[in-house]
Amino acid sequence: MSDAALSRERLSARLDELEAEARAYLDDSRSADEAIELDQTRQGRLSRMDAMQAQAMSRAARNRATQTLQRVAATRKRLDSADFGYCLDCEEPIAAARLAHDPTTLRCLDCATARE
Repeated sequence: MSDAALSRERLSARLDELEAEARAYLDDSRSADEAIELDQTRQGRLSRMDAMQAQAMSRAARNRATQTLQRVAATRKRLDSADFGYCLDCEEPIAAARLAHDPTTLRCLDCATARE
């Protein structure tokens, strides 16, 4: 990874964007965790099932947003480390474009693909 291709300021700005997106989602989705009403006289069974499925999907998305915040915080700590930008598995440099898109990534594309 070359310093010219990917500056610390650009990485930090991208981390700010990721953090802001995650925080905005968490703020906007607070009401999604409210209890689902079980009264069949007010809401049909299928409507309740749809609502429960939407609630489960919202919880999963909130968990992903929380994990993003954790990864951003960990990346901010690693940013000044000599190991930043190198794959955890093969220790080769991670592509600058990959880091520009997601500075929280820990693996090069080959190693990330191999783990899936």
